[in-house]
Amino acid sequence: MLTIGGFTIQSPQILGLAFLGGTIPALLWLFFWMREIKGNRQPKVLMVTTFFAGMLCVVIVLPIQKLIAGTAENTIVLTTLWAASEEIIKCLAFIVIMSKSPYLDKPAEYPIYFMTAALGFAALENTLFLIQPLSVDNTTLSLITGNMRFLGSTLLHAAASGMIGIAIGLAFFKSASTRAWYTLVGIAAAITLHSIFNFFIMKENGENFLQVFGFLWVTTIIIMLLFEKLRRMGSYVTTPSVETPDTI
Repeated sequence: MLTIGGFTIQSPQILGLAFLGGTIPALLWLFFWMREIKGNRQPKVLMVTTFFAGMLCVVIVLPIQKLIAGTAENTIVLTTLWAASEEIIKCLAFIVIMSKSPYLDKPAEYPIYFMTAALGFAALENTLFLIQPLSVDNTTLSLITGNMRFLGSTLLHAAASGMIGIAIGLAFFKSASTRAWYTLVGIAAAITLHSIFNFFIMKENGENFLQVFGFLWVTTIIIMLLFEKLRRMGSYVTTPSVETPDTI
């Protein structure tokens, strides 16, 4: 037996199924966003490292959130602090991996790497959420009634962290102080979106999931439009390409 995220796993098959169910949606989203970077191929090793760094963030965030749960009683405060802990830790993962990276030389690359870390985070988080329903007899019923959050988690993390990357990308040609302010605004926007999602899912036990999911899609569409703006901004950047034999 193995205990992960507070759940006891009776067989490795359950862990394998949970991992596949949690990881495949994240990888599909990552593939989609990578296809958006036309003419600017990124090194596989760096993308994979960023993805796994996002997964590692879950391990770091879990004890922090347990501490928050033991000290915060107000629902709004609790959901906000939980969201803030996740977004800040994901942001730190980006900083650690991408600090002074020669591949981070165009505005559109900021949201791409932010979302890569976020999708890694979502992959492991979703895996942990799937362990419980896969461990009970009525798997279908458990997935529908108890884990509606899982369905929107991947999109949520990509959209929230994408906001931070978009904000930094928009300030690509601005001064360092302006970039810092844009970054703070992006983090605040990510925490706000994440908090709204958590609050309404917890408040109604997932009953209003479709409305919240629709709100996430509207936000994602806005991010896509801003991403296109960043790509056009990147056409003005004339930095020498970094040769690598292993890109995607």
